[in-house]
Amino acid sequence: MITVNNLSLQFGKRVLYKDVNLKFTPGNCYGIIGANGAGKSTFLKLLSGELEPTGGVVEVTPGERLSVLQQDHYAFDEYTVLRTVMMGNRRLVDIMDEKDALYAKPDFSEEDGNRAAELEAEFAEMNGWDAETEAEKLLNGLGITDDQHQQMMADLTPKEKVRVLLAQALFGNPDILLLDEPTNHLDVESINWLEDFLANFENTVIVVSHDRHFLNQVCTYICDVDFGGIKLYAGNYDFWYQSSQLALQMARDQNKKKEEKIKELQTFIARFAANAAKSKQATARKKMLDKITLDDIQPSSRRYPYIAFTPDREAGDQLLLVEGISKSVDGVEVLHNVSFTLKRGDKVAFVGPESLGKTMLFKILMGEEQPDAGTFKWGVTTTQAYLPSDNSAYFDDCELNLVDWLRQYSKDPDETFVRGFLGRMLFSGEESQKQAKVLSGGERVRCMLSRMMLSGANVLLLDEPTNHLDLESITALNNGLIAYPGTLLFTSHDHEFVQTIANRIIAITPDGVVDRLSTYDDFLANDTVRQQLAQKYGKQK
Repeated sequence: MITVNNLSLQFGKRVLYKDVNLKFTPGNCYGIIGANGAGKSTFLKLLSGELEPTGGVVEVTPGERLSVLQQDHYAFDEYTVLRTVMMGNRRLVDIMDEKDALYAKPDFSEEDGNRAAELEAEFAEMNGWDAETEAEKLLNGLGITDDQHQQMMADLTPKEKVRVLLAQALFGNPDILLLDEPTNHLDVESINWLEDFLANFENTVIVVSHDRHFLNQVCTYICDVDFGGIKLYAGNYDFWYQSSQLALQMARDQNKKKEEKIKELQTFIARFAANAAKSKQATARKKMLDKITLDDIQPSSRRYPYIAFTPDREAGDQLLLVEGISKSVDGVEVLHNVSFTLKRGDKVAFVGPESLGKTMLFKILMGEEQPDAGTFKWGVTTTQAYLPSDNSAYFDDCELNLVDWLRQYSKDPDETFVRGFLGRMLFSGEESQKQAKVLSGGERVRCMLSRMMLSGANVLLLDEPTNHLDLESITALNNGLIAYPGTLLFTSHDHEFVQTIANRIIAITPDGVVDRLSTYDDFLANDTVRQQLAQKYGKQK
Protein backbone atom coordinates (compact mmCIF):
# COMPACT_ATOMS: atom_id res chain seq x y z
CA MET A 1 0.00 0.00 0.00
CA ILE A 2 1.13 3.55 -0.68
CA THR A 3 -0.19 6.53 1.29
CA VAL A 4 0.04 10.23 0.47
CA ASN A 5 -0.32 12.61 3.44
CA ASN A 6 -0.69 16.40 3.01
CA LEU A 7 1.40 16.30 -0.17
CA SER A 8 2.30 19.66 -1.70
CA LEU A 9 4.57 20.61 -4.58
CA GLN A 10 5.50 24.09 -5.68
CA PHE A 11 7.85 25.36 -8.39
CA GLY A 12 8.61 29.00 -7.67
CA LYS A 13 5.25 30.73 -7.37
CA ARG A 14 3.39 27.97 -9.18
CA VAL A 15 1.58 25.55 -6.89
CA LEU A 16 1.11 22.20 -8.62
CA TYR A 17 -0.67 20.45 -5.73
CA LYS A 18 -1.56 21.41 -2.20
CA ASP A 19 -2.53 19.21 0.77
CA VAL A 20 -3.18 16.04 -1.24
CA ASN A 21 -4.31 13.04 0.82
CA LEU A 22 -4.72 9.70 -0.95
CA LYS A 23 -4.42 6.00 -0.22
CA PHE A 24 -3.61 3.43 -2.94
CA THR A 25 -4.56 -0.11 -1.94
CA PRO A 26 -3.80 -3.59 -3.36
CA GLY A 27 -6.13 -5.08 -5.94
CA ASN A 28 -6.88 -1.74 -7.58
CA CYS A 29 -5.67 0.13 -10.64
CA TYR A 30 -5.61 3.92 -10.39
CA GLY A 31 -5.62 6.03 -13.56
CA ILE A 32 -4.01 9.46 -13.27
CA ILE A 33 -5.64 12.00 -15.58
CA GLY A 34 -5.33 15.76 -16.03
CA ALA A 35 -4.63 18.47 -18.57
CA ASN A 36 -1.19 18.81 -20.16
CA GLY A 37 1.13 20.36 -17.60
CA ALA A 38 -1.12 19.52 -14.65
CA GLY A 39 1.60 17.30 -13.16
CA LYS A 40 0.59 13.70 -13.87
CA SER A 41 4.09 12.36 -14.57
CA THR A 42 5.47 14.58 -11.80
CA PHE A 43 3.07 12.90 -9.36
CA LEU A 44 4.47 9.48 -10.31
CA LYS A 45 7.98 10.81 -9.66
CA LEU A 46 6.88 11.94 -6.20
CA LEU A 47 5.41 8.50 -5.49
CA SER A 48 8.59 6.74 -6.62
CA GLY A 49 10.85 9.03 -4.59
CA GLU A 50 12.56 10.48 -7.66
CA LEU A 51 11.28 13.93 -6.61
CA GLU A 52 10.95 15.37 -3.11
CA PRO A 53 7.68 17.16 -2.26
CA THR A 54 7.60 20.72 -0.98
CA GLY A 55 5.48 19.49 1.89
CA GLY A 56 3.91 16.28 3.18
CA VAL A 57 5.08 12.69 2.81
CA VAL A 58 4.68 9.61 0.64
CA GLU A 59 4.72 6.38 2.67
CA VAL A 60 5.15 2.88 1.27
CA THR A 61 4.29 -0.10 3.47
CA PRO A 62 7.62 -1.43 4.85
CA GLY A 63 8.97 -4.42 2.95
CA GLU A 64 6.95 -3.76 -0.20
CA ARG A 65 8.74 -3.43 -3.54
CA LEU A 66 7.91 -0.57 -5.86
CA SER A 67 8.55 -0.91 -9.60
CA VAL A 68 8.64 1.94 -12.15
CA LEU A 69 8.46 1.96 -15.95
CA GLN A 70 11.83 3.48 -16.87
CA GLN A 71 11.82 6.37 -19.36
CA ASP A 72 15.55 6.36 -20.24
CA HIS A 73 15.72 4.07 -23.27
CA TYR A 74 19.54 4.01 -23.27
CA ALA A 75 20.18 3.22 -19.60
CA PHE A 76 20.52 -0.55 -20.20
CA ASP A 77 22.31 -0.63 -23.57
CA GLU A 78 25.27 -2.58 -22.12
CA TYR A 79 23.05 -5.47 -20.96
CA THR A 80 21.23 -8.28 -22.73
CA VAL A 81 17.46 -8.09 -23.13
CA LEU A 82 16.82 -10.91 -20.67
CA ARG A 83 19.09 -9.45 -18.00
CA THR A 84 17.51 -6.03 -18.43
CA VAL A 85 14.10 -7.49 -17.64
CA MET A 86 15.39 -9.32 -14.58
CA MET A 87 17.01 -6.10 -13.35
CA GLY A 88 13.45 -5.05 -12.57
CA ASN A 89 14.10 -6.85 -9.29
CA ARG A 90 17.54 -5.51 -8.32
CA ARG A 91 17.86 -7.61 -5.19
CA LEU A 92 17.31 -10.81 -7.14
CA VAL A 93 19.96 -9.86 -9.71
CA ASP A 94 22.41 -8.89 -6.96
CA ILE A 95 21.94 -12.31 -5.35
CA MET A 96 22.52 -14.06 -8.68
CA ASP A 97 25.71 -12.05 -9.31
CA GLU A 98 27.07 -12.66 -5.81
CA LYS A 99 26.33 -16.40 -6.05
CA ASP A 100 28.09 -16.65 -9.39
CA ALA A 101 31.11 -14.79 -8.03
CA LEU A 102 31.33 -17.08 -5.01
CA TYR A 103 31.05 -20.31 -7.01
CA ALA A 104 33.70 -19.04 -9.44
CA LYS A 105 36.30 -18.59 -6.68
CA PRO A 106 39.17 -21.08 -6.95
CA ASP A 107 39.69 -21.00 -3.15
CA PHE A 108 36.07 -21.52 -2.07
CA SER A 109 36.14 -21.39 1.75
CA GLU A 110 33.78 -22.56 4.48
CA GLU A 111 32.79 -18.96 5.03
CA ASP A 112 31.98 -18.71 1.31
CA GLY A 113 29.91 -21.85 1.65
CA ASN A 114 27.87 -20.39 4.50
CA ARG A 115 27.31 -17.18 2.55
CA ALA A 116 26.29 -19.14 -0.55
CA ALA A 117 23.76 -21.11 1.52
CA GLU A 118 22.23 -17.86 2.80
CA LEU A 119 21.99 -16.53 -0.74
CA GLU A 120 20.48 -19.76 -2.05
CA ALA A 121 17.79 -19.65 0.64
CA GLU A 122 16.90 -16.03 -0.16
CA PHE A 123 17.03 -16.82 -3.90
CA ALA A 124 14.57 -19.69 -3.49
CA GLU A 125 12.30 -17.55 -1.30
CA MET A 126 12.17 -14.97 -4.13
CA ASN A 127 11.20 -17.70 -6.61
CA GLY A 128 14.53 -17.17 -8.32
CA TRP A 129 14.59 -20.55 -10.12
CA ASP A 130 11.55 -19.47 -12.17
CA ALA A 131 12.76 -15.91 -12.72
CA GLU A 132 14.23 -16.47 -16.18
CA THR A 133 11.11 -18.29 -17.36
CA GLU A 134 8.93 -15.45 -16.05
CA ALA A 135 11.09 -12.87 -17.84
CA GLU A 136 10.81 -14.82 -21.11
CA LYS A 137 7.01 -15.03 -20.82
CA LEU A 138 6.75 -11.28 -20.25
CA LEU A 139 8.94 -10.56 -23.26
CA ASN A 140 6.99 -12.94 -25.50
CA GLY A 141 3.70 -11.43 -24.37
CA LEU A 142 4.96 -8.00 -25.38
CA GLY A 143 6.15 -9.12 -28.80
CA ILE A 144 9.89 -9.62 -28.10
CA THR A 145 10.66 -13.01 -29.66
CA ASP A 146 12.91 -15.77 -28.27
CA ASP A 147 15.75 -15.00 -30.69
CA GLN A 148 15.97 -11.46 -29.28
CA HIS A 149 16.27 -12.40 -25.61
CA GLN A 150 20.07 -12.66 -25.70
CA GLN A 151 20.57 -9.61 -27.91
CA MET A 152 22.11 -6.47 -26.46
CA MET A 153 19.67 -3.68 -25.65
CA ALA A 154 21.80 -1.35 -27.78
CA ASP A 155 20.86 -3.40 -30.85
CA LEU A 156 17.09 -2.99 -30.42
CA THR A 157 14.90 -0.38 -32.05
CA PRO A 158 13.39 2.34 -29.82
CA LYS A 159 9.97 0.65 -29.98
CA GLU A 160 11.48 -2.68 -28.94
CA LYS A 161 13.33 -1.04 -26.05
CA VAL A 162 10.04 0.37 -24.72
CA ARG A 163 8.58 -3.13 -24.64
CA VAL A 164 11.60 -4.54 -22.80
CA LEU A 165 11.45 -1.77 -20.20
CA LEU A 166 7.75 -2.47 -19.70
CA ALA A 167 8.55 -6.16 -19.14
CA GLN A 168 11.19 -5.02 -16.64
CA ALA A 169 8.60 -3.01 -14.70
CA LEU A 170 6.18 -5.96 -14.59
CA PHE A 171 8.87 -8.50 -13.62
CA GLY A 172 8.88 -10.20 -10.23
CA ASN A 173 5.33 -9.40 -9.10
CA PRO A 174 6.05 -5.97 -7.58
CA ASP A 175 3.82 -4.79 -4.73
CA ILE A 176 3.35 -1.37 -6.31
CA LEU A 177 3.57 -0.71 -10.04
CA LEU A 178 3.97 2.82 -11.48
CA LEU A 179 3.43 3.11 -15.24
CA ASP A 180 3.78 6.30 -17.29
CA GLU A 181 2.17 5.92 -20.75
CA PRO A 182 2.74 2.12 -20.91
CA THR A 183 0.82 1.63 -24.20
CA ASN A 184 3.06 3.94 -26.23
CA HIS A 185 4.58 2.05 -29.21
CA LEU A 186 2.59 -1.12 -28.46
CA ASP A 187 0.49 -2.86 -31.12
CA VAL A 188 -3.08 -4.03 -30.52
CA GLU A 189 -2.04 -7.53 -29.44
CA SER A 190 0.50 -6.25 -26.92
CA ILE A 191 -1.98 -3.74 -25.49
CA ASN A 192 -4.58 -6.49 -25.10
CA TRP A 193 -1.98 -8.67 -23.39
CA LEU A 194 -1.10 -5.83 -21.00
CA GLU A 195 -4.78 -5.16 -20.26
CA ASP A 196 -5.26 -8.82 -19.33
CA PHE A 197 -2.09 -8.83 -17.25
CA LEU A 198 -3.17 -5.77 -15.24
CA ALA A 199 -6.77 -6.98 -14.88
CA ASN A 200 -5.41 -10.09 -13.13
CA PHE A 201 -2.68 -8.27 -11.19
CA GLU A 202 -3.48 -8.52 -7.49
CA ASN A 203 -1.27 -5.71 -6.23
CA THR A 204 -1.40 -1.91 -6.65
CA VAL A 205 -1.16 -0.25 -10.08
CA ILE A 206 -0.93 3.51 -10.68
CA VAL A 207 -0.90 4.51 -14.35
CA VAL A 208 -0.77 7.66 -16.49
CA SER A 209 -2.23 7.16 -19.95
CA HIS A 210 -3.93 9.06 -22.79
CA ASP A 211 -5.50 5.82 -24.04
CA ARG A 212 -9.16 5.97 -22.99
CA HIS A 213 -9.92 2.36 -23.91
CA PHE A 214 -6.97 1.20 -21.84
CA LEU A 215 -8.07 3.30 -18.85
CA ASN A 216 -11.59 1.92 -19.16
CA GLN A 217 -10.35 -1.67 -19.33
CA VAL A 218 -7.96 -1.63 -16.38
CA CYS A 219 -8.92 1.15 -13.96
CA THR A 220 -11.06 0.78 -10.87
CA TYR A 221 -10.38 4.38 -9.78
CA ILE A 222 -9.56 7.65 -11.51
CA CYS A 223 -7.33 10.28 -9.88
CA ASP A 224 -8.14 13.65 -11.42
CA VAL A 225 -5.34 16.21 -11.22
CA ASP A 226 -7.29 19.49 -11.24
CA PHE A 227 -7.91 22.64 -9.19
CA GLY A 228 -4.40 22.40 -7.71
CA GLY A 229 -5.21 19.07 -6.11
CA ILE A 230 -5.89 15.41 -6.85
CA LYS A 231 -9.34 13.96 -6.30
CA LEU A 232 -10.17 10.26 -6.30
CA TYR A 233 -13.24 8.87 -8.12
CA ALA A 234 -14.50 5.27 -8.07
CA GLY A 235 -14.93 3.90 -11.58
CA ASN A 236 -13.14 4.04 -14.92
CA TYR A 237 -12.41 6.92 -17.29
CA ASP A 238 -15.83 6.93 -18.99
CA PHE A 239 -17.54 7.14 -15.62
CA TRP A 240 -15.39 10.11 -14.59
CA TYR A 241 -15.91 11.89 -17.92
CA GLN A 242 -19.68 11.48 -17.97
CA SER A 243 -19.91 12.48 -14.31
CA SER A 244 -17.87 15.64 -14.84
CA GLN A 245 -19.96 16.56 -17.91
CA LEU A 246 -23.13 16.07 -15.88
CA ALA A 247 -21.78 18.32 -13.14
CA LEU A 248 -20.80 20.94 -15.71
CA GLN A 249 -24.29 20.81 -17.21
CA MET A 250 -25.78 21.34 -13.76
CA ALA A 251 -23.49 24.28 -13.08
CA ARG A 252 -24.60 25.92 -16.33
CA ASP A 253 -28.30 25.30 -15.74
CA GLN A 254 -29.22 26.16 -12.19
CA ASN A 255 -32.96 26.14 -13.00
CA LYS A 256 -33.13 22.34 -13.25
CA LYS A 257 -34.57 20.67 -10.20
CA LYS A 258 -31.95 18.96 -8.10
CA GLU A 259 -34.19 15.92 -7.71
CA GLU A 260 -34.22 15.40 -11.49
CA LYS A 261 -30.44 15.47 -11.59
CA ILE A 262 -30.19 13.07 -8.67
CA LYS A 263 -32.41 10.62 -10.56
CA GLU A 264 -30.25 11.06 -13.68
CA LEU A 265 -27.11 10.40 -11.66
CA GLN A 266 -28.58 7.28 -10.06
CA THR A 267 -29.50 5.88 -13.48
CA PHE A 268 -26.05 6.68 -14.74
CA ILE A 269 -24.34 5.03 -11.75
CA ALA A 270 -26.44 1.88 -12.13
CA ARG A 271 -25.36 1.56 -15.77
CA PHE A 272 -21.65 2.00 -15.09
CA ALA A 273 -21.43 0.09 -11.83
CA ALA A 274 -21.90 -3.21 -13.64
CA ASN A 275 -19.18 -2.37 -16.16
CA ALA A 276 -16.28 -3.20 -13.87
CA ALA A 277 -12.83 -3.70 -15.36
CA LYS A 278 -12.23 -6.36 -12.72
CA SER A 279 -15.22 -8.52 -11.87
CA LYS A 280 -14.00 -9.17 -8.33
CA GLN A 281 -14.13 -5.42 -7.68
CA ALA A 282 -17.70 -5.00 -8.98
CA THR A 283 -19.52 -5.42 -5.66
CA ALA A 284 -17.25 -3.05 -3.71
CA ARG A 285 -17.33 -0.51 -6.49
CA LYS A 286 -21.14 -0.63 -6.68
CA LYS A 287 -21.33 0.21 -2.97
CA MET A 288 -18.97 3.15 -3.45
CA LEU A 289 -20.88 4.45 -6.45
CA ASP A 290 -24.18 4.19 -4.59
CA LYS A 291 -22.82 6.61 -1.99
CA ILE A 292 -21.95 9.28 -4.56
CA THR A 293 -23.99 12.48 -4.29
CA LEU A 294 -24.20 15.49 -6.55
CA ASP A 295 -21.91 17.39 -4.23
CA ASP A 296 -19.18 14.76 -4.74
CA ILE A 297 -18.91 15.54 -8.44
CA GLN A 298 -17.08 18.70 -9.41
CA PRO A 299 -17.05 20.23 -12.90
CA SER A 300 -13.62 19.97 -14.48
CA SER A 301 -11.63 23.17 -15.01
CA ARG A 302 -10.13 21.73 -18.19
CA ARG A 303 -10.97 23.28 -21.53
CA TYR A 304 -12.03 21.30 -24.59
CA PRO A 305 -11.39 22.68 -28.08
CA TYR A 306 -14.33 22.99 -30.44
CA ILE A 307 -13.77 20.68 -33.40
CA ALA A 308 -16.39 20.45 -36.14
CA PHE A 309 -15.85 19.68 -39.82
CA THR A 310 -18.49 21.01 -42.25
CA PRO A 311 -18.24 20.11 -45.95
CA ASP A 312 -18.94 22.94 -48.41
CA ARG A 313 -20.81 20.51 -50.66
CA GLU A 314 -21.95 16.90 -50.66
CA ALA A 315 -19.89 14.38 -52.61
CA GLY A 316 -21.32 11.96 -55.16
CA ASP A 317 -21.65 8.22 -54.63
CA GLN A 318 -18.30 7.26 -56.18
CA LEU A 319 -15.49 8.87 -54.23
CA LEU A 320 -12.30 6.89 -54.74
CA LEU A 321 -11.15 3.90 -56.75
CA VAL A 322 -7.80 2.29 -55.80
CA GLU A 323 -6.48 -0.51 -58.00
CA GLY A 324 -3.38 -2.61 -57.38
CA ILE A 325 -1.18 -0.03 -55.67
CA SER A 326 2.28 -1.28 -54.68
CA LYS A 327 5.18 0.70 -53.24
CA SER A 328 8.68 -0.08 -51.95
CA VAL A 329 10.79 2.08 -49.64
CA ASP A 330 14.56 1.45 -49.50
CA GLY A 331 14.05 -1.89 -51.22
CA VAL A 332 11.35 -3.07 -48.82
CA GLU A 333 7.80 -3.41 -50.13
CA VAL A 334 5.44 -1.57 -47.78
CA LEU A 335 2.31 -1.75 -49.99
CA HIS A 336 1.42 -4.76 -52.12
CA ASN A 337 -1.50 -4.85 -54.56
CA VAL A 338 -3.75 -2.60 -52.47
CA SER A 339 -7.22 -2.25 -54.00
CA PHE A 340 -10.48 -0.87 -52.59
CA THR A 341 -13.40 1.39 -53.49
CA LEU A 342 -14.50 4.24 -51.27
CA LYS A 343 -18.16 5.23 -51.14
CA ARG A 344 -19.93 8.23 -49.65
CA GLY A 345 -20.36 7.93 -45.90
CA ASP A 346 -17.53 5.43 -45.40
CA LYS A 347 -15.47 6.07 -42.30
CA VAL A 348 -12.53 3.76 -42.85
CA ALA A 349 -9.86 2.92 -40.28
CA PHE A 350 -6.66 1.56 -41.82
CA VAL A 351 -4.97 -0.86 -39.43
CA GLY A 352 -1.93 -3.12 -39.47
CA PRO A 353 1.39 -3.56 -37.67
CA GLU A 354 3.49 -1.34 -39.95
CA SER A 355 2.74 2.38 -39.88
CA LEU A 356 5.01 3.15 -42.86
CA GLY A 357 2.72 1.37 -45.33
CA LYS A 358 -0.38 3.22 -44.15
CA THR A 359 1.43 6.57 -44.18
CA MET A 360 2.76 5.88 -47.68
CA LEU A 361 -0.75 5.03 -48.94
CA PHE A 362 -2.07 8.37 -47.66
CA LYS A 363 0.84 10.23 -49.26
CA ILE A 364 0.12 8.52 -52.59
CA LEU A 365 -3.58 9.38 -52.39
CA MET A 366 -2.67 13.03 -51.70
CA GLY A 367 -0.18 13.16 -54.58
CA GLU A 368 2.91 13.50 -52.37
CA GLU A 369 4.34 10.15 -53.53
CA GLN A 370 4.02 8.05 -56.68
CA PRO A 371 3.17 4.31 -56.54
CA ASP A 372 5.52 1.79 -58.13
CA ALA A 373 2.48 0.09 -59.63
CA GLY A 374 -1.28 0.56 -59.66
CA THR A 375 -3.57 3.55 -59.96
CA PHE A 376 -6.12 5.59 -58.01
CA LYS A 377 -8.83 8.02 -59.04
CA TRP A 378 -10.77 10.52 -56.94
CA GLY A 379 -14.38 11.30 -57.83
CA VAL A 380 -14.92 14.67 -59.53
CA THR A 381 -17.18 15.85 -56.69
CA THR A 382 -14.60 15.24 -53.95
CA THR A 383 -12.39 17.70 -52.11
CA GLN A 384 -9.76 16.38 -49.71
CA ALA A 385 -8.10 17.68 -46.54
CA TYR A 386 -5.10 15.87 -45.09
CA LEU A 387 -3.50 15.64 -41.66
CA PRO A 388 -0.05 13.99 -42.06
CA SER A 389 1.60 12.14 -39.21
CA ASP A 390 4.66 14.39 -39.69
CA ASN A 391 3.61 18.04 -39.93
CA SER A 392 7.07 19.60 -39.48
CA ALA A 393 7.10 21.01 -43.03
CA TYR A 394 4.25 23.34 -42.05
CA PHE A 395 5.97 24.76 -38.97
CA ASP A 396 9.74 24.24 -38.59
CA ASP A 397 10.96 27.25 -40.58
CA CYS A 398 7.80 29.35 -40.38
CA GLU A 399 8.29 32.87 -38.98
CA LEU A 400 4.55 33.71 -39.06
CA ASN A 401 2.47 34.13 -35.92
CA LEU A 402 -0.60 31.91 -35.54
CA VAL A 403 -3.04 34.50 -36.90
CA ASP A 404 -1.04 34.93 -40.09
CA TRP A 405 -0.32 31.19 -40.31
CA LEU A 406 -4.00 30.26 -40.24
CA ARG A 407 -4.98 33.20 -42.46
CA GLN A 408 -3.11 31.45 -45.30
CA TYR A 409 -5.78 28.73 -45.32
CA SER A 410 -8.88 30.85 -44.65
CA LYS A 411 -11.32 32.02 -47.31
CA ASP A 412 -12.13 34.91 -44.96
CA PRO A 413 -8.87 36.79 -44.25
CA ASP A 414 -10.44 39.08 -41.66
CA GLU A 415 -8.34 39.00 -38.49
CA THR A 416 -11.39 38.95 -36.21
CA PHE A 417 -12.65 35.80 -37.96
CA VAL A 418 -9.27 34.08 -37.76
CA ARG A 419 -8.79 35.03 -34.09
CA GLY A 420 -12.25 33.72 -33.29
CA PHE A 421 -11.40 30.44 -34.96
CA LEU A 422 -8.12 30.19 -33.04
CA GLY A 423 -10.00 30.89 -29.83
CA ARG A 424 -12.22 27.88 -30.40
CA MET A 425 -9.04 25.83 -30.64
CA LEU A 426 -7.79 27.24 -27.29
CA PHE A 427 -5.40 29.83 -28.77
CA SER A 428 -6.69 33.02 -27.17
CA GLY A 429 -5.19 36.40 -26.30
CA GLU A 430 -1.41 36.51 -26.55
CA GLU A 431 -1.24 32.83 -27.55
CA SER A 432 -2.46 33.76 -31.02
CA GLN A 433 0.72 35.81 -31.48
CA LYS A 434 3.03 32.85 -30.96
CA GLN A 435 5.35 32.03 -33.82
CA ALA A 436 4.27 28.87 -35.59
CA LYS A 437 7.76 27.36 -35.37
CA VAL A 438 7.80 27.33 -31.53
CA LEU A 439 4.54 25.42 -31.03
CA SER A 440 4.45 22.15 -29.10
CA GLY A 441 3.43 18.90 -30.78
CA GLY A 442 -0.13 19.11 -29.49
CA GLU A 443 -0.48 22.77 -30.50
CA ARG A 444 0.70 21.95 -34.02
CA VAL A 445 -1.90 19.22 -34.39
CA ARG A 446 -4.64 21.61 -33.22
CA CYS A 447 -3.48 24.13 -35.83
CA MET A 448 -3.53 21.47 -38.54
CA LEU A 449 -7.06 20.49 -37.51
CA SER A 450 -8.05 24.18 -37.77
CA ARG A 451 -6.65 24.24 -41.29
CA MET A 452 -8.72 21.17 -42.17
CA MET A 453 -11.90 22.66 -40.71
CA LEU A 454 -11.46 25.81 -42.80
CA SER A 455 -11.06 23.75 -45.98
CA GLY A 456 -14.70 22.66 -46.19
CA ALA A 457 -13.53 19.31 -47.58
CA ASN A 458 -15.96 16.41 -48.00
CA VAL A 459 -13.23 13.77 -47.61
CA LEU A 460 -10.77 13.82 -44.70
CA LEU A 461 -7.52 11.84 -44.45
CA LEU A 462 -5.94 11.74 -40.98
CA ASP A 463 -2.73 9.85 -40.22
CA GLU A 464 -2.42 9.19 -36.46
CA PRO A 465 -4.32 12.37 -35.50
CA THR A 466 -4.31 11.63 -31.75
CA ASN A 467 -0.50 11.69 -31.52
CA HIS A 468 0.63 14.53 -29.20
CA LEU A 469 -2.93 15.45 -28.19
CA ASP A 470 -4.14 15.50 -24.58
CA LEU A 471 -7.27 13.63 -23.52
CA GLU A 472 -9.44 16.73 -23.86
CA SER A 473 -8.39 17.35 -27.47
CA ILE A 474 -8.68 13.64 -28.31
CA THR A 475 -12.23 13.60 -26.93
CA ALA A 476 -13.18 16.74 -28.87
CA LEU A 477 -11.70 15.35 -32.11
CA ASN A 478 -13.37 12.00 -31.51
CA ASN A 479 -16.78 13.65 -31.13
CA GLY A 480 -16.16 15.94 -34.11
CA LEU A 481 -15.38 13.01 -36.42
CA ILE A 482 -18.39 11.01 -35.22
CA ALA A 483 -20.58 13.97 -36.16
CA TYR A 484 -18.78 14.64 -39.48
CA PRO A 485 -21.25 14.05 -42.36
CA GLY A 486 -18.55 13.47 -44.98
CA THR A 487 -16.23 10.55 -45.73
CA LEU A 488 -13.19 9.69 -43.67
CA LEU A 489 -9.95 7.71 -44.02
CA PHE A 490 -7.78 7.51 -40.93
CA THR A 491 -5.18 5.59 -38.98
CA SER A 492 -4.89 5.48 -35.19
CA HIS A 493 -3.52 3.35 -32.36
CA ASP A 494 -6.29 4.68 -30.09
CA HIS A 495 -8.73 1.77 -29.69
CA GLU A 496 -11.62 3.92 -28.47
CA PHE A 497 -11.08 6.36 -31.31
CA VAL A 498 -11.25 3.63 -33.97
CA GLN A 499 -14.14 1.76 -32.33
CA THR A 500 -16.41 4.82 -32.00
CA ILE A 501 -15.73 6.36 -35.44
CA ALA A 502 -15.07 3.65 -38.03
CA ASN A 503 -17.81 1.73 -39.84
CA ARG A 504 -15.28 -0.06 -42.03
CA ILE A 505 -11.86 -1.57 -41.30
CA ILE A 506 -9.11 -2.13 -43.87
CA ALA A 507 -6.03 -4.02 -42.67
CA ILE A 508 -2.89 -3.40 -44.73
CA THR A 509 -0.99 -6.69 -44.96
CA PRO A 510 2.09 -7.87 -46.91
CA ASP A 511 -0.24 -9.53 -49.43
CA GLY A 512 -2.78 -6.74 -49.91
CA VAL A 513 -5.80 -5.87 -47.78
CA VAL A 514 -8.39 -7.46 -45.50
CA ASP A 515 -11.50 -5.29 -45.90
CA ARG A 516 -14.57 -5.55 -43.64
CA LEU A 517 -17.70 -3.46 -43.03
CA SER A 518 -17.73 -3.67 -39.24
CA THR A 519 -16.77 -1.97 -36.03
CA TYR A 520 -13.22 -2.37 -34.77
CA ASP A 521 -14.18 -4.66 -31.90
CA ASP A 522 -16.16 -6.94 -34.21
CA PHE A 523 -13.26 -6.95 -36.67
CA LEU A 524 -10.81 -8.03 -33.96
CA ALA A 525 -13.22 -10.64 -32.61
CA ASN A 526 -13.89 -12.25 -36.00
CA ASP A 527 -12.17 -15.64 -36.12
CA THR A 528 -12.12 -15.70 -39.93
CA VAL A 529 -10.45 -12.30 -40.05
CA ARG A 530 -7.91 -13.32 -37.42
CA GLN A 531 -7.02 -16.42 -39.44
CA GLN A 532 -6.66 -14.34 -42.60
CA LEU A 533 -4.39 -11.89 -40.83
CA ALA A 534 -2.37 -14.68 -39.24
CA GLN A 535 -1.81 -16.20 -42.69
CA LYS A 536 -1.04 -12.90 -44.38
CA TYR A 537 1.31 -11.70 -41.62
CA GLY A 538 2.95 -15.10 -41.49
CA LYS A 539 2.54 -15.54 -37.73
CA GLN A 540 0.08 -16.96 -35.23
CA LYS A 541 -2.44 -14.60 -33.69
